[in-house]
Amino acid sequence: MTKQEPIKSGYGARTEARDAIGGRDLTGKVAIVTGGYSGLGLETTKALAGAGAIVIVPARTPEKAQKALVGIANVEQAALDLADPASIDAFAGGFLSRTKKLDILINNAAIMASPLMRDARGYEAQFATNHLGHFQLTARLWPALKAAGNARVVSLSSIGHRIAPPDLDDPNFERTEYNKWVSYGRAKSANALFAIGLDQRGAAHGVRAFAVHPGGIMTDLQRFMPEEEKRAMGWIDEHGNVNERFKTPSQGAATSVWCATNAQLDGQGGVYCEDCDIAIAVAPDDPSFAGVRPWAIDHALADKLWALSERMTGVKFEAA
Repeated sequence: MTKQEPIKSGYGARTEARDAIGGRDLTGKVAIVTGGYSGLGLETTKALAGAGAIVIVPARTPEKAQKALVGIANVEQAALDLADPASIDAFAGGFLSRTKKLDILINNAAIMASPLMRDARGYEAQFATNHLGHFQLTARLWPALKAAGNARVVSLSSIGHRIAPPDLDDPNFERTEYNKWVSYGRAKSANALFAIGLDQRGAAHGVRAFAVHPGGIMTDLQRFMPEEEKRAMGWIDEHGNVNERFKTPSQGAATSVWCATNAQLDGQGGVYCEDCDIAIAVAPDDPSFAGVRPWAIDHALADKLWALSERMTGVKFEAA
């Protein structure tokens, strides 16, 4: 088990995505990047494809993705709605019918701070899309991950995990009042815990998992937030200028790319990373915007979330 402490990688908050690969040639590698056509997902796709990998970009809006991906070599596009279990199974089935191995899976797509929405199952949308959808997708793609022999799975978490741990008793806000930020925090904590659970089950098969906080980046992820809310939070000023502490999309993608490819992490996994390094573990009430809170790296909680996720999706993760 990798220790949750920095390795002094030499990279940092302003590292560009292409540089985080560390010069590794990805020719012959196959990658999937959910949401890989917008924001930091697009920069992740560009970096991996630019290093030689074949990158499949599944998207809920294929037409939008096709336009964004025009002119990028080594990229294929497919349809996928993470809130629709049938769509997940169809995408995974199609991939497995054509490809035997998957070297890199980056669970990047997400929604943030949305109003209360529910999928066809009645599940709250942020938890269902950000966590359960990727849980089911990873489970369905498991045969190809295992076949790669040395695969990496990256789950996009967020500093937002500090808002709240997952509520395993009421994950869909059926008994508690909905709060868009609490929901987001729960989902992002779940993403971090999923990396722990997957690494525990996958390490013996050469599948290693990482959770990533990409940093603050102004992208389409903020589409549910009105301008006045962004100003009140200090993300933009009265003229719409983005706060200087925010990263560019390429800098935001760098930690995902580092975890997915860099040789510095060979043989490691099950950790939460930020700024192209393993993050420090901090106290639950730490006021900073750095580090990982205890509930997001709690192995017992990760196991409980795993069991809940299997029940909610009806998908058993066959790791053997």
